[in-house]
Amino acid sequence: MFTGIVEGLGEIVKIKPLANGKRFFILVPFDISDTKLGDSIAVNGACLTVTSLKGNVFSVDVSPETLRRTTLGNFSTGEKVNLERALRLGDRLGGHLVTGHVDGIGRVLDRRHQGEFIFYKVEVPKKLNRYLVEKGSIAVDGISLTVNQVKENTIELAIIPHTAKLTTIGFRKPGDEVNIEVDIIGKYVERLLKPYNQGSISEEFLKLHGFDING
Repeated sequence: MFTGIVEGLGEIVKIKPLANGKRFFILVPFDISDTKLGDSIAVNGACLTVTSLKGNVFSVDVSPETLRRTTLGNFSTGEKVNLERALRLGDRLGGHLVTGHVDGIGRVLDRRHQGEFIFYKVEVPKKLNRYLVEKGSIAVDGISLTVNQVKENTIELAIIPHTAKLTTIGFRKPGDEVNIEVDIIGKYVERLLKPYNQGSISEEFLKLHGFDING
């Protein structure tokens, strides 16, 4: 589990083809001396397992499924990536709960500056429409962001200078693809309500489930 608060920008320093995937070697700009083999690290929002460590470089093996469903399949040597190590019990939850399981690939449609802020318009896969909530949370390339506006399957994001400087969102441009993970709470709510989605919520339904509609 992650929070969407990026720890730093890593760099892809080597890519090794595997029989059924790829191995990425990533240079880290912060201390990872307490990281162990098998630990989870989110790379542009995708939860990956550390397979080797040497100094400030670690490697991850990426399956064909992950390469197909995320932007990781487009990575090249020298690419900058968002890095976040897994949340530990007792850590502060600065962003929102992020699983590292990418729901789909979005596309940047527009970028505009307003003072020091950057406003992005991002197209999200239509299957994720129902999870988009104005002022709700969303992870874009693993960054916890607030949705400013929603229009069908398009969202607007306002990026503060600090986030633009420390993450990949600062140099995204129209046409770029980004990993999207919607808020997990919305997915759980949908799952819980699924048995009842064939009908409407009536007064009888509310009374049956213990709600006092008369206050």
